[in-house]
Amino acid sequence: MLESILKSIFSAGTFQQMLRSATPVALAALGGSLTEHAGIMNIGMDGMILMGAFFGVLGSWLFASAAAGVALAVGVGLLVGLFFALFVVKLRSDEFIIGCALNTFALGLTGFLSRSIFGASGTKGNPFLPSLRLPGIESIPFLGKILSGNSLFVYLTLLFVLLLWLFLYKTPYGFWLRASGEKPETLRTAGIDPAKLKWLASILCGVFCALAGAHLSLGQLQGTFAENMSNNRGYIAFACVIFGAANPPKAYLAALMFGFFDAIGLRLQEYLSADLTNLIPYIITVVMMVYVVVRAQQRKKHRARSALAQKGKSA
Repeated sequence: MLESILKSIFSAGTFQQMLRSATPVALAALGGSLTEHAGIMNIGMDGMILMGAFFGVLGSWLFASAAAGVALAVGVGLLVGLFFALFVVKLRSDEFIIGCALNTFALGLTGFLSRSIFGASGTKGNPFLPSLRLPGIESIPFLGKILSGNSLFVYLTLLFVLLLWLFLYKTPYGFWLRASGEKPETLRTAGIDPAKLKWLASILCGVFCALAGAHLSLGQLQGTFAENMSNNRGYIAFACVIFGAANPPKAYLAALMFGFFDAIGLRLQEYLSADLTNLIPYIITVVMMVYVVVRAQQRKKHRARSALAQKGKSA
């Protein structure tokens, strides 16, 4: 039995499911990395993902096109990002309260609209994003089964990780964005308004979270919407941002970790209760956050010891 469990866990299907499960979390984490660098703690990403998922399906249903669904989701994501920036950047409201309010609003709005439009708490069978076959890669043993046959967003996420890393660390605009959160006064002295960069970060975060929701409903679940289907992925994305220090490649690796344990949980449902296996990725997320806190405390102690040692030498 143990051998069959290990074969099931370390199969190509598990790693392919890892990519699919990690993608919505990774996309949201990319957006969260931008707001984190801009000095904004955005815990409203779960609501943004949920609205992206709903309006993606709504657009797909209205226009009989998955591409139209993605376009509508992105448009709504842009508006939600503007809404978030209006309260947090312009009106200087508490970002934690606005994030909580956004999550609650998204849950109520999507539930109400779903029942009003579809007559139920969800819908399925709508046009969805096709799986892409990669002929050159598909023939590679084991690896081909993992990388080929996924939604377009699985591949776009890798591209977004690279582009966002280049933007943040290799361009002056990325430097200004990071400075808007770390040294806003210095940025003002240079004649650059940090508020504009915070607006940009919030809007892009809304777009990335909308893409995450569109992948979830139109890619991963093939044209399906269910009430509260984001299932706390926004909070997990926020944990990935903190774990990866808002560095896009590190945040993506953290999302892959979540995706791997989520895939393992699905595989183990054949042997264990689904209620138990569904807890696995969330337990790992808690462990990730505990690790971040412990690591931060250790760094503080190390800096304090180094400061004392330097004072002792100077004395």
